[in-house]
Amino acid sequence: MAIGIMGPGLGARPQDLSCAFELGRLVAQNGWVLLTGGREMGVMEAASKGAKSADGLTIGILPGDSTIGCSDFVDVAIVTGMGSARNNINVLSSDVVIACGMGAGTVSEIALAIKANKPVILVNATDSAIAFFQSLVPSNITIATNAQEAINQAKLLVNSLS
Repeated sequence: MAIGIMGPGLGARPQDLSCAFELGRLVAQNGWVLLTGGREMGVMEAASKGAKSADGLTIGILPGDSTIGCSDFVDVAIVTGMGSARNNINVLSSDVVIACGMGAGTVSEIALAIKANKPVILVNATDSAIAFFQSLVPSNITIATNAQEAINQAKLLVNSLS
């Protein structure tokens, strides 16, 4: 199973980074593959670093046409040359999408996940973000207040997909 952890690169808040690290670590401990946007910043870097701290396998879907800017914690770098359009690859290649923090790219990934009927877990989201995404499709949006709760919900979702 591939668990996609999506979140802001630039502008990620300290609580997003610590949560992303813990999410990555827990993804690896559960034997899942971590998928991120692969860059050496923000939630992508923190989640990949967390997964590597638990000897996990990490995949990074990069926006550019080279591996420049790729996180050192990514095992498999996939170069797309697609810019932000690579967000669709992030979503379609993930069995479950966990959004940790919010940025414009993250919002697009959540929207693409909803369109693709992928389960989405929002971690530490604002009330307005929760209300907005649940208004679009309440059945695919799950809310978590911390990394462990998100992983517990991911386990239920993964089991239902198997």
